[in-house]
Amino acid sequence: MAIISANAMIRSISLFHVTLAVLLLKNPAIISNQGVVLLLGESMQLPTPRDFNAPSAATAFIAILFAFLGLSDLTALSLSEDVSDQFWALQSPVRLLFLFGLTAYTYMFKEGGMFAPRGVDFRTSAGANLNNSIVFTWGFLELAAWFWVYTTLREERSAKARKIVEKQAREADSL
Repeated sequence: MAIISANAMIRSISLFHVTLAVLLLKNPAIISNQGVVLLLGESMQLPTPRDFNAPSAATAFIAILFAFLGLSDLTALSLSEDVSDQFWALQSPVRLLFLFGLTAYTYMFKEGGMFAPRGVDFRTSAGANLNNSIVFTWGFLELAAWFWVYTTLREERSAKARKIVEKQAREADSL
């Protein structure tokens, strides 16, 4: 079994989302000036957007989305154990796929990136605003966290299956 259960990890991620929502509402500059955002942004050669220097309508909307995500995940954790296990077994790979796509897009389509338009083909794409250090850092950290949740869920599922097999073997031996 894992040191930290999947439910505890998901609860932590959910509370992290609620905390992000509060920070985005009150002072989004705290997020854009974090060391990990600056470090990953500089190492990946991604710009840090100035939009996060002061509260705005966009940061308030993002805060609402993070609050909704955090509260809905906390609600999903309160389901019965069987339903919760099935829900998170389906939810974690979907989130991993989405976050991997977002993080890869942010890095590969950045200005000067592997798939960025160059020369005569240069046009500003609709997703150009996603290519920044805040989106990359959030996607990368969430990707790492959800991968950890996914592997822990798989370990817990195999441990539960092992216990069921052992219980059935004991019952068969007692008959």
